[in-house]
Amino acid sequence: MSAQTSRYESDALPTETVDVVVIGGGAAGLNGALMLARSRRSVVVIDSGTPRNAPAAAMHGFIVLDGTPPPEILKRGRTQVRQYGGQIVFGEVATAEPAAPSADGDLRFTVTLADGRTLMARRVLVATGLRDVLPEVPGLAEHWGRSVVHCPYCHGYEVRDEPIGILATGPASVHHAWLFRQLTDDLIYFTRGTELDTATRARFAARSIRVIETDVEEVVNDEGGALAGVRLTDGTLVGRRVLAVATQMQARTEGLEGLKLPMEDLPDNMGRRFASAMAGTTEVPGVWVVGNATDLTAQVGASAAAGALAGSHINAVLATADTNAALAAAQKTTG
Repeated sequence: MSAQTSRYESDALPTETVDVVVIGGGAAGLNGALMLARSRRSVVVIDSGTPRNAPAAAMHGFIVLDGTPPPEILKRGRTQVRQYGGQIVFGEVATAEPAAPSADGDLRFTVTLADGRTLMARRVLVATGLRDVLPEVPGLAEHWGRSVVHCPYCHGYEVRDEPIGILATGPASVHHAWLFRQLTDDLIYFTRGTELDTATRARFAARSIRVIETDVEEVVNDEGGALAGVRLTDGTLVGRRVLAVATQMQARTEGLEGLKLPMEDLPDNMGRRFASAMAGTTEVPGVWVVGNATDLTAQVGASAAAGALAGSHINAVLATADTNAALAAAQKTTG
């Protein structure tokens, strides 16, 4: 459920080896690139132009930038990276894999784009984000990011006091219900075949959350095309203006198979992510992962912060590598 944004002017892909290639041009990738460029590292961001939040009208929950349209945030981010010498290349990664190390033993990676262009880099920062997988309910996807929402912190205030329906997808949907109940007094929980235990039913009743167990057949629009409700399999039309769905979140891995990064499944079928440790480090030397590709629930602010931390960590690792290489060269010269 990612959408293509409008194209923008792309920098030329460098022919020389760069310090870092950042795969992904969202908040995490751009902030990582910003930290690296400000440290005078040669850094190239490869951006496919398909951010997760493209359908949303505004980004919320990040101080100062709250309410800013996502494309505007990315535009500012690209400008700021470029003003420090970083480069932004509009393209899609076809392959990324380790290459033969340099003469002094430093790591190397080759990234090939879908159009055949290649780039060599010393380190890799993966910030590809994730893809939201919606339940297969006819008419649901067309309202994604507007009347069909997933995050009470990203969109909740904007849909406050509306008649909201929770389309259950698993255990996480129960937690969803508590959060959206804070935003409206008119909340219906559509079980869609999922189980509710007696204790949860009692808690729902105490909070005046109505439960409907008849399955949902389709999403229904009004004459103007706005979401009007859902039709059940028995033909009943239940009016709703907003539907909340706990999506299955899948890290975007296309083109990265050659890096052999370890993956992890989240409990309750919530999704699949790249495994990472402190500052986005991974089991693969020279490769870091940040943002929604590894932290599936991170909002824009958290993703940007993770990118900044990884960028500073990569710079420190490169500084050590540069010093080791300089020392070895000096010792060789002096015998």
